[in-house]
Amino acid sequence: MLSSTPEIGFGAQPITIGVDEAGRGPLAGPVVAAAAALRKPFSDERLSGLDDSKKLSPKRRAMLEPVIRETCAFGIAVIDPAEIDQINIFAATMLAMTRATALLEMSLREQCGGMIEHALIDGNNTPVGRCDDWCWPATAIVGGDGIEPAISAASILAKEYRDRLMRAAAKEHPHYGWERNMGYGTKEHMAALREHGATPLHRQSFAPVAQLSLL
Repeated sequence: MLSSTPEIGFGAQPITIGVDEAGRGPLAGPVVAAAAALRKPFSDERLSGLDDSKKLSPKRRAMLEPVIRETCAFGIAVIDPAEIDQINIFAATMLAMTRATALLEMSLREQCGGMIEHALIDGNNTPVGRCDDWCWPATAIVGGDGIEPAISAASILAKEYRDRLMRAAAKEHPHYGWERNMGYGTKEHMAALREHGATPLHRQSFAPVAQLSLL
């Protein structure tokens, strides 16, 4: 888990943040969530064109991520496959969002005495009432990662962080093409699963992986 707050650009005023996740659907690897707060006023030209991370080219995401880390306050949380299997992917996603938001608020408090007033969350669900540790007002926005800059920043942080984890995992488990498919159930990945079986990074509760034991 990771968090950071720039030394300038954030005061003690209440802050609205964006929250998003990466990796709900893959058969392997963690689910990662990020929470991000933009400096006010938001005027950094280097962050022009913030959008849903899935709509941006890998090159554009790679250019934006270090700027987001430099100019925004953020928290990133990772839930590994074992915990996903234990509590299910929906609960794991809500938990990852909660942990990322808690990390962000801790960083804000330590750096500038700031606090989170409201969380804007991509999708149609929030952790309110779904995760015991969530304690902030929140609004779900379908397609929010393409609408709200703070959610866009969180989306990019989460995806880039997770993609790096999967590229590193691919070096240890080279048969599955994770450096290309990021753990999603592509033809390449499915063929490798049938030939080589599942790894500890596979989500045993996901049907294509669980069904291997029935073959």
